[in-house]
Amino acid sequence: MRAFRFVTVDVFTERRFGGNPLAVFPDARGLSGVEMQALAAEFNLSETTFVLPPDGPHNSARVRIFNRTEEMPFAGHPNVGTAFVLGREDEEAPRAYRFEEPAGLVEVTLERDAGGRVVGADVAAPQPLSLGVPVAAATVAACAGLPEAAVLQGVHPPREASVGNPFVIAEVAPEALSQAAPDLAAFQRARAEHPGMGGRFALYLHARGEGAMLRARMFAPLSGTWEDAATGSAASTLAALLLSAGGGAEGRWQVSQGVEMGRASVLAISARRLADGIRATVGGRCVPVLRGEAVL
Repeated sequence: MRAFRFVTVDVFTERRFGGNPLAVFPDARGLSGVEMQALAAEFNLSETTFVLPPDGPHNSARVRIFNRTEEMPFAGHPNVGTAFVLGREDEEAPRAYRFEEPAGLVEVTLERDAGGRVVGADVAAPQPLSLGVPVAAATVAACAGLPEAAVLQGVHPPREASVGNPFVIAEVAPEALSQAAPDLAAFQRARAEHPGMGGRFALYLHARGEGAMLRARMFAPLSGTWEDAATGSAASTLAALLLSAGGGAEGRWQVSQGVEMGRASVLAISARRLADGIRATVGGRCVPVLRGEAVL
């Protein structure tokens, strides 16, 4: 039998059993892709990560990210949590890691407390903002179990967007956000209506709070995540989308997510205009929870 060490952490929180849980395999050498997918399904978390030696000599690691049903090109909370785990285990950890992922190189900067201990990380999304197809408000409303009037056109209409991992992003009325509930049949219809999305239809809803505060919920039942406690890749996409729609050179916001699940999460997001487009970041803190071995 073969044994592979894992660590679980709660991401985008400073409180154990809050935030979004993540399982990290710090040394996944010897695991096949099929085994990684099976382990991710066994953990039954929104994502599980597997760390491998990098292909490029100037990069830190190759990181493979799996949800319950498939490998992902990029995701936010897995990068924050993986960097946190590696940084905690390496007394000589660098200021930042460069992770090789299918969406591109991901730079993750470690956050340390006053004593120098790693407490979190900030992730730079691997791609500039790209805009996909618009999505009808009626489709969004049906997927979220809301009346169509609750879906706002606001600063941006509902549409697919990405900085490395695509989501359908829509603004809803603040009072409607907590009432949302995913409708699996509606998600299946939406996927069929949008074949260009590659069989994936993940919905990220947000509502305005006070000032730079935002609230959000994410539903992806077609990939096994009925609701996500914190979605860094969607939140960073939202930052880029808000900057794109609102103008300006840069912007910063704070997102509250996971409240309705009892796993409150806080995500710091930012975006700025660069020569190649609008680039976004997402960051937050982490708490270690479990350690163990998977025996295969």
